[in-house]
Amino acid sequence: MNIVVAAQEMAGLQVLKELARGSHRVVAVLTSPPEASQDGRSNLWNAANDLGFKTFPAKLVQDPTLGDMLRSEHADILLNVHSLYIIHPSVLAAPRLGAFNLHPGPLPRYAGLNSVSWAIFRGEKEHGVTIHKMEPEIDTGDIVYQEIFPIADEDTALAVSFKCTQRGVALMLRLLETVSSAPDALPLVAQDLSRREYFGKVAPNGGWISWTASAERVVNLVRACDYFPFRSPWGEAMTRLGQNELGVAKASRTGLASHAEPGTVGEVSDSAVFVAAADEWVLVKKLKLGDKYLAAVDLLKSGDRLEPSRQPTVGVTNYA
Repeated sequence: MNIVVAAQEMAGLQVLKELARGSHRVVAVLTSPPEASQDGRSNLWNAANDLGFKTFPAKLVQDPTLGDMLRSEHADILLNVHSLYIIHPSVLAAPRLGAFNLHPGPLPRYAGLNSVSWAIFRGEKEHGVTIHKMEPEIDTGDIVYQEIFPIADEDTALAVSFKCTQRGVALMLRLLETVSSAPDALPLVAQDLSRREYFGKVAPNGGWISWTASAERVVNLVRACDYFPFRSPWGEAMTRLGQNELGVAKASRTGLASHAEPGTVGEVSDSAVFVAAADEWVLVKKLKLGDKYLAAVDLLKSGDRLEPSRQPTVGVTNYA
């Protein structure tokens, strides 16, 4: 088959490596050029070139003339792997067998952006990945494959993202195996769009911790932001100590009831500090000040007061 790949991140890299080992022809790889890389992750542009693939800027998927090029190359299928550019309808229509997206969330409930972080923030106990056929409206096409897996209480956004990548890449390879041998056997299940929830890129409450919330809500926000040591799309969960803005990079629940004023720093141990939420003490381990990560014990002392967010709380039903 002649395959076009629009890809980013580790999932995209793994799919490209699998394709390089296979017999399919990769017509083009659309990804961000090296100068557009914003974090320390592997840059797919260089990796694709090293694998012998032709590379084009990721934003070219927005150009309808790309559809003409794909038709001239007799493209059979387009795979979108964590690339966030909205693909022009004429480009979606160009491949003979269609375009398919790897979405790091269970559709239709977690459409849109940062579904891993939103699921952790909302306290979900399971998450999933979905392969779906692409339509002009985002994340609405028929579902081909979906796999659901548990979220452990200690899982960070990075840990859940790794699970999504591992399972999602396997589903992408399953898709290719099916369409290359028996395309008519590909399952296409319409989404129940009455269950659809769409999430935007902005973190709840702007990413600011409200210590007057429950310990579960505080820790869930920290976990949802936690892609350490990589850059988080939400940044760290934020709080204030006096005039200093601090990112809370690592925190966990203690199960110990607190009757202190929310945001109060209590006991300071050798490796962490206790901070009062509305109902429990939260164990804060790592903070970020400016661009440096520091142990919480190096910045906080007993009796300090971390301020609640000065921004209005954004309800979790406001996802755009």
